[in-house]
This record gives sequence, C-alpha cells and structure tokens, in this order.
Amino acid sequence: MCADRKKTEKGKGAFRHSKSLGQNFLKDSSVIAEIIEGSDISENDLVIEIGPGMGALTEMAADAAGRLVAVELDKRLIPVLEERFGSRDNIVIINDDILKTDLNALIGKYRMIDGREAEHVRIIGNLPYYITTPIIMKILEEGVRADSITAMMQKEVAERIAAPPGNKTYGALSVAVQYYCEVTKICDVGRHLFVPQPKVDSAVLRMDIRSEKCVEVSDEKAFFRCIKAGFGQRRKTLYNSLCGASGMTKELAGKVLAEAGIDKDRRAETLTIEEFAKVADAYAKAR
Repeated sequence: MCADRKKTEKGKGAFRHSKSLGQNFLKDSSVIAEIIEGSDISENDLVIEIGPGMGALTEMAADAAGRLVAVELDKRLIPVLEERFGSRDNIVIINDDILKTDLNALIGKYRMIDGREAEHVRIIGNLPYYITTPIIMKILEEGVRADSITAMMQKEVAERIAAPPGNKTYGALSVAVQYYCEVTKICDVGRHLFVPQPKVDSAVLRMDIRSEKCVEVSDEKAFFRCIKAGFGQRRKTLYNSLCGASGMTKELAGKVLAEAGIDKDRRAETLTIEEFAKVADAYAKAR
C-alpha cells in the first residue's frame, strides 16, 4: 500500500504497476491514518506488513510500532523501500512471497524489541484482491501467533467475511473466518483513492484472532467438511447439500441433522456457527 511515488532510486523512469501482482497503491493519508488507528498498534508491538508497496502504510505503522517487518513480493520495490526506510532502526524489509513465508519463524526472529518481548503481534496490509482469501486462511489455519489481522481487501470479500447468518453474502468464508476471529469493520475505501484505480471499491476489516475458538468441535475436519458441503449448493436444503457434496447417504444425512436438532429443510445460510458445530459433531459421531 503506498502513496503515488513513481521514481525508483536510480531515476530510471516511472515504476510500472504490476497487474499480475494485483498492485493498487493507496494515495489518501487520512485513510491510512484510520487504518493505523483501527489496528490499535502501540510502541510495544511487532507489526508484520503484507505487501508494503512503496511504503505509505509502512511509514505511519512504524511510527506507531516498536518494530515493523515488511514482506514484499515484488523485488523491484525493494530498492525503493530500502532507500526510503534504510535509516530506520525499527523497520525490516524482506523480499518474499507471503504465501510461502514461515510467519511463526519470522515472528520468533523479530519478537524481541529492545530486550523485551513484543506485547502484541499485529498483521496489516493492503491485500491483492486475487489472493486475499488464501492469505487470510493461511494465517488462521497455520496457527500464526498473531493477535490481529487488519487488512484492506475488495469490498465484496469484506462483506462476505463479516456477514451474519441469514445475510445473502453469508457463506463458507464467513463461517471459517468467524470461527477463528472476531471481525470488525474499520472503513470503506472508494476506488478513486487508489493508483491505478481498480474497478471495485475496497473495505478494511480488523480480525482479532481468538485465543479460543468460538465453538468447540470434536473434529475440525468434519466441521469444515460440513460447512463446505452445506454451502456447495446454496439453492438446495442443507439435507440435499450434505447428500450431494459430502458423500453422506440420505439415511446418514437425515440421522445427522436429527441428532443435531436441525430441520432438514433449512438452508446452510441460516445456520449459526454453533449449529454447524452441532451438525459436525453429530456427523463425526455417526460415521
């Protein structure tokens, strides 16, 4: 995420944004300030920034944090970041793919700040639209030892993540993220505030990672299998979706829903996370 700075450190012309990397740089400092405030970063915190771009968010976040580690995939931006922040003792710049980065190892390496352990680990970033979900789910599924993720993403994806049961955008992604996190919307960000301007608007969410999951399940694989099956055919009832996508027989699906106390004519989008947990536990028990 960055303001519109286009010259590289060698002065060899304008930096060309990469469509393949989903680069859209934010140019509004008031929005950046709102993101920093919403992230609740303090001077005792370690911040991991995903995709710093040319550093607009980096600068304000590092001013608030004890240490900031910026992970940037585009090697062309590394000299730009090093020129801008090379004199800052509390900024570390790493050229790597966040989807291949061992984040727990990174946190372990940089968690000590001036001889004391960071109070919180906060992950921030302007996430490329095309890999927003893989990045978030990597952090959550790998059990990265962070306290929160504050991320800008496509508004449609943010709405899906934050959606409550019964909402038309409520789906498997909503349940998965809310199982791991408490989700809060920080702000909307219009497309006109980016360079180059994308075709869609964005939004910023803060996802506070739960120390304990919001529900207890006896088998997480069964839990996520039931969720995937339930939302796999949204127009069908949960009963028919379970039969069609999860490999359950009609008899087993009926038995599972009866055990969970769920009417078989309900649709997946009406179930709470707690109800999905009951279905998964009944499925795990009945197999």
